Amino acid sequence: MARLLAVALALTLWATGAWADRYSDCRQTKDLDLRIRACKQIIERKKREGPKTRAFAYIRRGNAYYQTGEVDRATADYTQAIALDTNDAHAHPNRGLAYRSKGEYDRAITDYTKAIAINPEFAAAYFNRGFAHGRKGEVDRAIADYSKAIAIDPNDARARYNRGNAYDETGEVDRAIADYIKAIALNSNDARYYNNRGIAYGKKGEVDRAIADYTKPIALNPNDAHYYNNRGNAYRDRGEVDRAIADFDKAIAIEPNVHDFYNNRGLVYDEKGERARAIADYDKASALSSKLDLAINNGDSGYDEKGEVNLAIAGDTKTEELNPKNAE
Repeated sequence: MARLLAVALALTLWATGAWADRYSDCRQTKDLDLRIRACKQIIERKKREGPKTRAFAYIRRGNAYYQTGEVDRATADYTQAIALDTNDAHAHPNRGLAYRSKGEYDRAITDYTKAIAINPEFAAAYFNRGFAHGRKGEVDRAIADYSKAIAIDPNDARARYNRGNAYDETGEVDRAIADYIKAIALNSNDARYYNNRGIAYGKKGEVDRAIADYTKPIALNPNDAHYYNNRGNAYRDRGEVDRAIADFDKAIAIEPNVHDFYNNRGLVYDEKGERARAIADYDKASALSSKLDLAINNGDSGYDEKGEVNLAIAGDTKTEELNPKNAE
């Protein structure tokens, strides 16, 4: 009898340890396939697991599906999590992000609003709702949400950066610059912050400051052609045509199929009186522009959206940022 009890105890401990591994596997972030399998096993233990535990497993599996590009599956899992635990503040913003990735901004805003109602101090929910408002062209609402996110978390450089972009859209250039300055103070290693401040300085006619700001992102990310293009335009504004051409050359070497780069270089060649070179660049720009228009008419622009796609995940919350800009 004692031996049977010992065996039973050993089996119980083994089973407990095995399920502890399942929970750990469902939480981990390195192996998404393993996470999906482990979370599935927890979800299917309906008689043993409470609704909050199963809701968490749905969220974790949904995050994994989102990261593998299976957005519809992710959305379905977040919906299941909400059904099990209506007051889970993470399921709503995660589903909101999934809706946003499909261009369903109204649904995304509804989910972020619900998350805020559950937790009014959830800075990421304000941030992401602001992002969705911005995508809808509701810039004032976006600014209000970014401002709320900043009030909750004053050290979030991304919220400062996005609000700066929104201020720039409304023509409030000085406010935009103030936000970019703060964003850079909080994170001096993001090339986009310098780039967009450079564009704002350019709008104010402060060309020297603009060039200094374009030079910084080139040092941080020398393989982004748009930073060379932007600095080239600033050099052109300052009358340094050779430096401008050198930057446009570099931009074209990195991305040879962007019509703006050829057009901008053509303008400088024109100003130098090198008409043949200017015409060659205009012709190339026109050819590329025609191809782009054709691609758009066929439903494919040929370009991927730049910027980060992150998750507002339970346990490792991140947010989204607006894209860097390209100076005209």
